[in-house]
Amino acid sequence: MRKQPAERSAAPPAAPPAAPPAARAVDEADVRASDADRDRIAEILREALAEGRLDTEEHAERVDAAYRAKTIGELRPLVRDLPAARTGAFRPSPAPAPESRGPSPGTAAPCPPYGTSSGRHLLAIFGGASRRGRWRVGPRTSALALFGGIEIDLTEALFDHREVVIDATAIFGGIEIRVPENVTLRGSGTGIMGGYDVRSAEAEDPDAPVVVVHGAAIFGGVEARPKRGKRLRDLRR
Repeated sequence: MRKQPAERSAAPPAAPPAAPPAARAVDEADVRASDADRDRIAEILREALAEGRLDTEEHAERVDAAYRAKTIGELRPLVRDLPAARTGAFRPSPAPAPESRGPSPGTAAPCPPYGTSSGRHLLAIFGGASRRGRWRVGPRTSALALFGGIEIDLTEALFDHREVVIDATAIFGGIEIRVPENVTLRGSGTGIMGGYDVRSAEAEDPDAPVVVVHGAAIFGGVEARPKRGKRLRDLRR
């Protein structure tokens, strides 16, 4: 009798692919800081300076460190010894989407930015800084003049936002802000052995941009006013 060949054993089933390693949770201190986070820290430091909790040198050093910070962990130590740290006033969060003043239907898109930045942060220490000419204004600009001077000229700027906020702090220095005649200018601030002068003006057109100036002048000066003869050509762009 012929011998039947032995049946081959079935190959074992292939092992399922290994699951990818779970992504490691990122510690909050390692989260990248946003511009809104840096601006909030700068505002807390400005309030601490106005209340006498920080001297001018400490304030300048911390503000400079705040705008150089890359992560939330680098920002927290700057306000750790201030009331904001105990009350939880600093809560990092994603910056809200800016309100766009985009082009109307059927119109061309705005021209690209002029210059190299939107002028979000201006710092003058024993020197000067300026932003003028044709440039695109961001929703918030911070300016610190320490033994120096800053000029912010919005008369030829491109407004892409309904409201523009300028945080201006002058310590033994000066900040000069000029806006077109046909925009709304509002502001509030503190002058400590210095002058803080915002010449409020309401635009006739309800669609005009609104420029809001906040800050403090300590042994220095902050001035904001419309520039005569300068007007935005198209308030609805």
